[in-house]
Amino acid sequence: MAEGRALRLIAEDATDLEIISSAVQDAVLKAENIKFDRKRRRMTLEINRFQWEDANNKRGPQGRVRSILGFDTVLNVKTRAVSKADPDMVYSVLSIAFDPAEEPPGGKISILFAGDGELALDVEAIDVTLLDSSYEWATRHRPDHDKKRR
Repeated sequence: MAEGRALRLIAEDATDLEIISSAVQDAVLKAENIKFDRKRRRMTLEINRFQWEDANNKRGPQGRVRSILGFDTVLNVKTRAVSKADPDMVYSVLSIAFDPAEEPPGGKISILFAGDGELALDVEAIDVTLLDSSYEWATRHRPDHDKKRR
């Protein structure tokens, strides 16, 4: 874990969003930490992000950091297999993608979760921020997508 290297990323186009998607892959969050402020047109996810930028560090422990993932200019939100009925339900982020509308700069941002869940955000434009906090902790569990299930 490299202390003091908090990520502060901004996405204003699809390429920028791919970078944020890579940074938040395997982040986990509870359903209660998904918030949509319709009046401000802002969706926020309070996530526990795996620090992939330090993953090649073979000597030290791997880490997670508490982060805020914010989406602005959100017009509408649709969900599939994501529910706040169980606020303790934990979701794991797989990827974030952008599908442009016929009329730029708007489109749909899809946040895909393990287990087939999805948040679909209709946006006026890509305006996404990822902000790490100073709250970091070591973890022995590195996400492994190639691990065979028994």
